[in-house]
Amino acid sequence: MITLTSVEAQSRFGELIDRSQREPIQVTRRGRAVAYVVSEHDMQELVAVRKRREEAADWYACYKEKVAALPDASALTDDDVTRLVHELR
Repeated sequence: MITLTSVEAQSRFGELIDRSQREPIQVTRRGRAVAYVVSEHDMQELVAVRKRREEAADWYACYKEKVAALPDASALTDDDVTRLVHELR
């Protein structure tokens, strides 16, 4: 990854945009990363990953609620276990 200072990024903005099409660019100020410049394609991938992560978190929250609502395992009969297995499929 290429790193530029904020001053370099300002003075070489056109080059920064062109290079970001090939790889992400890190922009620093006073030695600390403050921004990244990425291509449209890379940004779409990042947004898609975020969306999938949120969907997975929502699914897990629902699953966790279902599991919490299940009866205590020590009180289950064989028929209860069979019914639960078929419900989860």
